[in-house]
Amino acid sequence: MRLTVLLFSLLFSTLTFAQQPATSAAKVEQALQQKDALLKNSIVKNLPFKNIGPSIMSGRVTAIAVNPKNPIEFYVGYASGGVWHTKNNGTTFEPILDTSPTQNVGSLAVDWNTRSIWVGTGEVNASRSSYAGIGLLQSNDNGKTWNSMGLIDSHHISSILINPDDSNEIVVSAVGHLYSTNTDRGIYKSTDGGKTWKKTLFVNNQSGIIEMVHDPSNFNLMYASSWDKDRKAWNFKGDGPGSGIYKSIDAGSTWTKVSTPNSDFPTGEGTGRIGLAIYDENTVYAIHDNQNRRKASNSQSTNESLIKDDFKTISSQDFLNLENKKLKTFLRTNGFQEKYTAESVKNMVRGGSVKPIDLAKYLEDANSMLFDTPVIGAEVYKSTDGGKTWKKTHDNYLDGIYFSYGYYFGKIHVDPNNKDGIYIYGVPILKSKDGGKTFISISASNVHADHHALWVNPDKPGHLIDGNDGGINISYDDGENWIKNNQPSVGQFYAINVDNEKPYNVYGGLQDNGVWKGPHTYSPNIGWHQSGQYPYKSIMGGDGMQIEIDNRNSNIVYTGFQFGNYFRLDLENNGQKYIQPKHELGESPYRFNWQTPILLSAHNQDILYLGGNKLMRSMNQGNDWEAISGDLTNGGKPGNVAYGTLSSISESPFQFGLIYVGSDDGLVHVTKNGGGSWTKVSTSFPKDLWVSRVVASSHKKERVYVALNGYRWDDFTSYIYVSENYGATWKSIASNMPASPVNVVKEDPENENILYAGTDNGLYVSFNRGDSWELFGSDLPNVAMHDLVIQKRDKDLVVGTHGRSIYVADITLLQQLSTVNMNQVLVAETSPVRTSRRWGSTGFNQFGDYFEPNKDIQLYVPNSDKAKISITTKDGTVLKEWTETTDKGINIVKYNLSISEKGRKALGKKDVSVSKADNGTYYLPKGMYKILVSQGGMMAETMLEIK
Repeated sequence: MRLTVLLFSLLFSTLTFAQQPATSAAKVEQALQQKDALLKNSIVKNLPFKNIGPSIMSGRVTAIAVNPKNPIEFYVGYASGGVWHTKNNGTTFEPILDTSPTQNVGSLAVDWNTRSIWVGTGEVNASRSSYAGIGLLQSNDNGKTWNSMGLIDSHHISSILINPDDSNEIVVSAVGHLYSTNTDRGIYKSTDGGKTWKKTLFVNNQSGIIEMVHDPSNFNLMYASSWDKDRKAWNFKGDGPGSGIYKSIDAGSTWTKVSTPNSDFPTGEGTGRIGLAIYDENTVYAIHDNQNRRKASNSQSTNESLIKDDFKTISSQDFLNLENKKLKTFLRTNGFQEKYTAESVKNMVRGGSVKPIDLAKYLEDANSMLFDTPVIGAEVYKSTDGGKTWKKTHDNYLDGIYFSYGYYFGKIHVDPNNKDGIYIYGVPILKSKDGGKTFISISASNVHADHHALWVNPDKPGHLIDGNDGGINISYDDGENWIKNNQPSVGQFYAINVDNEKPYNVYGGLQDNGVWKGPHTYSPNIGWHQSGQYPYKSIMGGDGMQIEIDNRNSNIVYTGFQFGNYFRLDLENNGQKYIQPKHELGESPYRFNWQTPILLSAHNQDILYLGGNKLMRSMNQGNDWEAISGDLTNGGKPGNVAYGTLSSISESPFQFGLIYVGSDDGLVHVTKNGGGSWTKVSTSFPKDLWVSRVVASSHKKERVYVALNGYRWDDFTSYIYVSENYGATWKSIASNMPASPVNVVKEDPENENILYAGTDNGLYVSFNRGDSWELFGSDLPNVAMHDLVIQKRDKDLVVGTHGRSIYVADITLLQQLSTVNMNQVLVAETSPVRTSRRWGSTGFNQFGDYFEPNKDIQLYVPNSDKAKISITTKDGTVLKEWTETTDKGINIVKYNLSISEKGRKALGKKDVSVSKADNGTYYLPKGMYKILVSQGGMMAETMLEIK
């Protein structure tokens, strides 16, 4: 078995693939400068976006920094949701990283002596959505402004240590690029407050530093762990000889490797991610993700049951002699299609169409383990002599902590008041009070799985703050009970969609937080704590993926979780049917992407498409499937990640069966006859890039758009293309878009010249089909924009972000813009407003604030200048008039629906009486009014109805 592993490793190491070059730090800086310039001159920068949550499920936490003198104040770093500050023990949080160019956080430190905040950007967990950062950021004004402090090409920064006695002495560890090799990784030290840096430890261009800690009572004593890893889109290798433990006794100026073969700590191949914790100068703990494989156990079946491996060696005759009852139990237990009964499978073997080994192969999909024996996994080591020697603290395997993805975790903590009190976590969170000999779970039903950060109060034993994939939890009794603190809206959405209900609902699939549904009218409000009715509802677990809603009945929803596990839901009757297509016995298993694409046909809502490595079609809502293509990828690659899969599907609204598909390995195919024949149309594209979107135009039958994404090569170039002839030829339309991987491109349903695009750090619009792009800015942080959908009836652009939940913008005026009218004044239509006795009063609470109505007037002006706003009756009588300073482009003018004293008198002459409200203001009575906007001799108007 070991020889087989070695031979495979040797073979794999000799394979070479056409790798795209990683984007240079200079190009990243240039892109950020270009983005700043675009924003300043953007004509859509003032278009407001409203965050509509949800927040209850939160998102992945990566770092916590707690005020040691006042632990109800702390900062939380989210993987792709920025940094948030609380001064009331997590009751409320305020975002403080929004003015920076990124929201991707790997590490966080606060110099509490000076209140200087340091953020190491770029998440370090090496996940599928661990976005690269832009180096070190520092703020002296609690996030109002941020300074770039270098190390831009490090991409992922794991630790920041600040000398509590000297703010100028700072030591930083960097993991380096995720998908490519580079030399800007290791440990860096500054003695001038971050002005200059000196690299003090470098292992190799593939191994960065994943953890660094210092002795709580001695800043000079430090330990650091290196991690040898190589991530590709098709394979993740998270171990190697570059992984190890290093020690410094001069505050990180020099380092000595202490995990030597003589230390009894694992070394060489199989050495994975290592986490560290220091109790004192002698006592050090380490948690290790051991990727060496366990000894093979006896995998033969018992007399009572059959297992997969039985069919790898059994002869055809012995197979035919199996008891039908035992074979039936195996088939049903392992999810074989119902048509495969014991009798039918035996007939297939008897006829020679399949072999017994095909039953084993049927269960070994593209994401199965390469070998039969599992890895050793999580293990805890302890040193009592300052790292010279190490001993494993436990005898048995620590199963159920890391499962198959130890690279995602890797932290250990020691109680500052108890050298035998340690905490470790992966999927559950565990504690030990005997130095790691035994562990007990301190997980709870209101604590999300997948833990990444923990703070242990040195002054109050049992006070813990835990950061996980579901936000922040606080305990005061050592994990017996937990408080959930999920006020920030930091959901990591992969995909979103909307229905046509009134008001319409938004659906979204989230990283490790399932699929949720809620009204687009949601506003953050703690009132649900009293009513018990949170507006959003969970409709699916796992890692939430794409959603399709039957437009005839919005209770019929298609969605699921990772690797193509999809369901048809009946939300009205709480029904659920598993609908993943199954390959035929004797065929190679289908390959399904982590984010498997699905699509309901616009021509018939009973027809559903689903992409594996082939395109599947169901004519009856997913009950039955047929493959309508061959393999539309390059066939996959050797590795342990599903690859060579379809990533995007689009069917033309003009013609049933005119379908485009894109793959994760860079191919785009088209069929014009419902899968009867396929044509590859991607030969002119850069090779091997992920097809993040293929979009058949809703305005012209021959037109199609494609977005490519180089994130999995550390290639941050923006790639967007259009074809006017079904993909026969392509034109690049990325034009002036700053470099950033493109996740989504969307066509406006009303204005064929308008396109929208979401990248890893911004949202853009083009009014000329990609000849140039404008950057949205108002209210949108620099976060990954993963998905876009337009609610046609309500004229809303709905944005699914991977780190800041969902945003909505009214695009009524935007849809009217064109190159023809951009030199004119325009004003958007307004929705009616219902009058209320509350206007200008405090209601039933005489001590409360006055209720002030508000109506946003959305206008477009061709110049940055003052504009006059007039409110008149239908016959032109002026009721109120004022001027506003406006920027060139779209502006929002807030109008409180008041009229002047002169306007009140004018209405009085028309026998319309208006009474003064409690706050001394006159408000518009019921009726129809005009809103006029004028600038530079040009004027536009719209009507306003008060009901």
